[in-house]
Amino acid sequence: MDKTSRDRALKLWVVLNRAFAAVAEHSRADIQRSGLSSMEFAALEALYHKGPLLIGGLQEKVLMSSGGMTYVVDQLEKKGLVERRPCAEDRRARYVALTEEGQALMDSRFPKHAEQIERALAGLDAAQQDTATHLLRKLGQAAAALPTGPRKAGSAGI
Repeated sequence: MDKTSRDRALKLWVVLNRAFAAVAEHSRADIQRSGLSSMEFAALEALYHKGPLLIGGLQEKVLMSSGGMTYVVDQLEKKGLVERRPCAEDRRARYVALTEEGQALMDSRFPKHAEQIERALAGLDAAQQDTATHLLRKLGQAAAALPTGPRKAGSAGI
């Protein structure tokens, strides 16, 4: 990787992080108004859109460790927003589902949250948002395909 290529990649990394931080702040502020943590809201949002999920499936949707997911589900259960349900196929497994109270909360909060995100992303028009989505997906998939360990001397690539 030459200096120009490296500088370009580092600049993109900084710009990407700053853009994410700015948009995430709008999301965080809106979630805070609901009295939930970001991870609690993420779990509720996944259940709201996907329906009941096994804890492992919910963990994958919100990108959280299994211990963290169990803690979040415990907290949401204490708040009466989710419930655990048995899995007919595997007695050891449990589904997590929204309660009526959790469904009502998301019915009222999620549209407002989506409006905040839409507002935060309004710096790009619809076509630019589509292009950004495409490019960032491509970037994420390429990065995910790379090994994360240290690069060996003399190896090609990043």
